[in-house]
Amino acid sequence: MKLDVNLCNNLKSIRTRLGMSQQELANIAGVTRQSIGGVELGQYAPSVAMSLRLAKALGCQVEDLFWFEEDLPEVEAILAGSVPKQQQSRVSLARVGDQWIAYPLVGNDAFRIEMIPADGETVAVSHPIVETGVSASGSDVGASSVRVKVFPNISKLPLASEVASNERYSQGEAQSQIGTNKVLVRLLDDIDKLHNTVVIAGCTPVLSLLARATERWHPQLRIHYRFAHSKAALRSLCRGEVHIAGMHLYDADTGEHNIPFVREALTGKSAILITLGVWEEGLLVPPGNPMGVKTVSDLVEFEATIVTHEVGSGSRMLLERKLREEGVPLHKVKGSDHIVHSHQDVALSVVSGIADAGISTASIAAAFGLGFIPLHKARYDLVIIKEYLEEEPVKQFLSILGHQLVRSQLEILGGYDITRIGEVVANIS
Repeated sequence: MKLDVNLCNNLKSIRTRLGMSQQELANIAGVTRQSIGGVELGQYAPSVAMSLRLAKALGCQVEDLFWFEEDLPEVEAILAGSVPKQQQSRVSLARVGDQWIAYPLVGNDAFRIEMIPADGETVAVSHPIVETGVSASGSDVGASSVRVKVFPNISKLPLASEVASNERYSQGEAQSQIGTNKVLVRLLDDIDKLHNTVVIAGCTPVLSLLARATERWHPQLRIHYRFAHSKAALRSLCRGEVHIAGMHLYDADTGEHNIPFVREALTGKSAILITLGVWEEGLLVPPGNPMGVKTVSDLVEFEATIVTHEVGSGSRMLLERKLREEGVPLHKVKGSDHIVHSHQDVALSVVSGIADAGISTASIAAAFGLGFIPLHKARYDLVIIKEYLEEEPVKQFLSILGHQLVRSQLEILGGYDITRIGEVVANIS
């Protein structure tokens, strides 16, 4: 049958997910292997009878296999970040409050260990994009033009680049300037599934661990984890881009963790802080600590090379505070201008010999078999806007914090005191 150019199919993806070869599927469905190959390549459209046989063989509905491109629904969303110059941009989607948020899957944001499936693609942006996106490695991530539809009279939300031009919000974020940030997104997944999503921004790997644990208990729930240092996570929360921000900031003037920073940032909004626990922060060094480093001032004395976190991160603030206490300027430490973007990056820098030391946590040191010099015990809190507490995805996520499954996972990591996990430590109004 002649192919309808608007007919789409995902026959190959469903078949391979089930571990079936083309020949095996052909045998079960009673068709030829060449027919299977032709349909998968989009060379022709199957008959009604063949479509029914394929659906039965794969244990799904015909609509799961075939659809018309124009049938894909579209939603208007706020773009949380910037996108490179290209015809379409892959995004993840979530409903935060009363609006859809689109998170560009660009550069390293497109990956965890495996590439992240997209929830949709942008089909119209509210303003032309004027810069080519650049990945963390400096290579272009897209160079073709974007098809643009202009939406008049759209309100603006500040982007990361507008808030702090000297800070990078993620290792793979494109460096583009966008006048407004509404996009039209063509959905690639079930909208009900997208509704049932909770979005968390933070820097601790524990958040991804919690995400997987939550999804075990609530299989229909999606946890979308956005990597961001503490201040960047808090700004995302203020802009309405995430439901929850994770942070570990210490205010030396008051001796409090996180609360002063939340009070200052959340002007006119109410929030609660729920603690995950207290973690040990300090210097990661090679196994056995061959240099004999004991304090941050030793880094200068022994001419140790370090890597540092971004400005605004809790780890960077800890390093700067400890150096001030010992009267050592940051620029005196070799490598202080070498910025990395995660706790894993710090550990890998030390493991590979790129750096002699870097600030991270005891649990990261244990995971990579590194030496650890404790400097501070920080409380890691989750900040949640109060109105989001009534949303079912957020309720489901919070419901597992006190569960033994979660406690066990954190206990075996080491370096965490989870005595108060799930406890409300502050109420900001």
